[in-house]
Amino acid sequence: MLGSSPASWLWTHKRLRGAFLFLTWVISILGPFALGGARAQSRPAPAASKPLTVERIYGEPSLSGSLTQGLEWSVDGKRLSYFNPAGEVPGAPSEIWVLDVATGARRVLVPADKLATILPPGKGAQEQQTGLGRRRLPRYFWAPGGDALLLVSSRDLYWFDLKTQTPRRLTAAPSARPSPGAQDLTIKDPKISPDGRWVSFVRSHDLWIVSVAAGEERQLTHGGREELLHGELDWVYPEELDIITAYWWSPDSSRIAFLEMDERPVTKYPLVNFLSYTGETERMRYPKAGDANPIVRLGVVPVAGGDVRWMDLGRDTNIYVARVAWLRDSKRLAIERLHRPQNKLELLFLDTAEGQAQVVLTEQDKYWINVHDQLYFFADGRRFLWSSERDGFRHLYLYDLDGKLLKQLTAGAWEVTSLAGVDEREGTVYFVATEKSPLERHLYRVSTAGGSFRRISREEGTHSVKMSSPDALHYVDTYSNAMTPERQDLYRADGTGRVVINENRVAELDSYALQPVEFFTVRGADGTPLYAHMIKPPGFDASRKYPVLVHLYGGPHGQVVRNAWDSTTFLWHQLMAQKGYIVFSLDNRGMTARGHGFETPIYHRMGQVELADQLAGVAYLQSLPYVEGSRIGIWGWSYGGYMTCYAMLRAGESFKAGFAGAPVTDWRQYDTIYTERYMGLPQENEEGYRESSPVTHAAGLKGKLLIAHGTGDDNVHFANTVELAERFIRAGRYVEFQIYPGRGHPISDPPARIHLFRRATQFFLDNL
Repeated sequence: MLGSSPASWLWTHKRLRGAFLFLTWVISILGPFALGGARAQSRPAPAASKPLTVERIYGEPSLSGSLTQGLEWSVDGKRLSYFNPAGEVPGAPSEIWVLDVATGARRVLVPADKLATILPPGKGAQEQQTGLGRRRLPRYFWAPGGDALLLVSSRDLYWFDLKTQTPRRLTAAPSARPSPGAQDLTIKDPKISPDGRWVSFVRSHDLWIVSVAAGEERQLTHGGREELLHGELDWVYPEELDIITAYWWSPDSSRIAFLEMDERPVTKYPLVNFLSYTGETERMRYPKAGDANPIVRLGVVPVAGGDVRWMDLGRDTNIYVARVAWLRDSKRLAIERLHRPQNKLELLFLDTAEGQAQVVLTEQDKYWINVHDQLYFFADGRRFLWSSERDGFRHLYLYDLDGKLLKQLTAGAWEVTSLAGVDEREGTVYFVATEKSPLERHLYRVSTAGGSFRRISREEGTHSVKMSSPDALHYVDTYSNAMTPERQDLYRADGTGRVVINENRVAELDSYALQPVEFFTVRGADGTPLYAHMIKPPGFDASRKYPVLVHLYGGPHGQVVRNAWDSTTFLWHQLMAQKGYIVFSLDNRGMTARGHGFETPIYHRMGQVELADQLAGVAYLQSLPYVEGSRIGIWGWSYGGYMTCYAMLRAGESFKAGFAGAPVTDWRQYDTIYTERYMGLPQENEEGYRESSPVTHAAGLKGKLLIAHGTGDDNVHFANTVELAERFIRAGRYVEFQIYPGRGHPISDPPARIHLFRRATQFFLDNL
């Protein structure tokens, strides 16, 4: 998936006060942009304010604050644990704390001195932050009995007895490990078996288990290597299907199902380290649009030892195994088989004894199917939850195991965005949805017996939920709004009994007199109401003329106009507002949160519909008496970088200057799963690929263009920028390039980020 911003950071802050909400209401009523029910978000301005700087925005400590890390529910759902600094000094060692949800009592679970010997401070997320690197993996797990923790370092696993406070190494000592020096011995994707007797992990591309009691390791699969992965994901599956693991324990702990990914058909793409004198090169498996994907098989291996039994996935190997889950009986597996055109998805039940498959239900769409994580099997062994966009919006459905629809649980012109939890005892399903507004996310509940749903979360803004399992009696709410960084609180399932986990109030923000974010709607090219927002300069004077900076993403699954804190761009936009710019964003057709029908107009021709809607936004801006219509700039990252290039080359008369970060410039250069979902195969849509790619239109550049890209970008390869540079040479056009050696897709390290946004700031000051 194309990232919407250079990086993801974590934050939180205090709720708006009553007077603050009153000010919001006044602005939304009186603001000149209040079209279609505008709403402004603001904070009280201090008596004196100071200007923002790039160095402070992207320096330390973060102005977005920091979230509590390592939040994990105990298996019984009665305790919540987390990492907590052992001191007030920045960089102090962490310890693991635990919160008893019944009493609210907190205590140290693992002290810092013991934890530091096992889990030394991490090096942080990988620069690329794509593929599996987009997810921060757990560094510890609760044992099923609640009496121990599994602690995970890069090459070792430790069983930490909570009663005796003693760790025990489970994995073999370095001298006893297999093939020392010949293989990557990093431990990946560790899991505890449901019965707590075993710990599984991937090492050197094969599946292993180790006995908790005896500490004896056993290899379950054999023959794994770089080109043949057992229980291990490649790059494209997690990046574009959002699948997070390649193996699954059976509920009775007797077997493990796993994916085998044969990467031999997939092209190896070189990533060159230009900072090395020898040109060291890493070769990654990257399937480009129209090329071969990995061939995937699904196997089941007994924990007691024995041969792998391969499941029957059909004759067609040119498919995606998008999801895998065990049924409660430990005899059958459910898989979601997605055909390569991605317009047909089948839910199959596989008999693991015989390997045979039964198609339970099928989803088909004229355009494409969006894969989901909303499959849940009930303990009664008779029913399961499913979600579908068959009526134009994603909703929850209840089925029996024969594939018979029992009832539709949710309906309406809004989307269920995630399944939060299920309380089977009460017959209640919890979910997060856009029912209140596409700009917000809220927690809801609905009965499996049917009937009306009820909203649980109340504060206007965005709520992300981590619910206890298996009881679904409590949840952690990570909440923010457009003006307030994220905070974390614990609630009972009905939304009562709030316990603050991390208020994350960033007092320094009050000293910058941040300008309110005003939400409103603009009519798109076809008349569709499109959500937009605006930040005006301090001391805004409607009798003056202001230049405008348009920020966009534009692509599938992205959303810029949202009542949520954005740590990557919001404060820089405030800086640009302080320098006299109006900052404007509009979410065009093709983006998320408005239903499947809102996405599909981009099918087989990316860029065209998105740009038409963005130009409708420009026309709206030019109609405002306080906008200098000849001084409109545009910028975005990833798909937003693509859209910036596309706009500057196809509608150069509308934009005076543009800044594109890590742009796709030729859709043949991007990966199979993402590109083909929306564009089809290039062999079958040559004209669509040609017209949708900025490289085709390089001669159309009229304004000033700045392009930034990391040479180590494993997602949108640096070759995209090189190819566009060559087209500019042929067309006699001149563009400024900022090259970031070795950086990945986000360009997230502080020195590079400060360098990048210093240049972007000056670029717009000079050219807009």
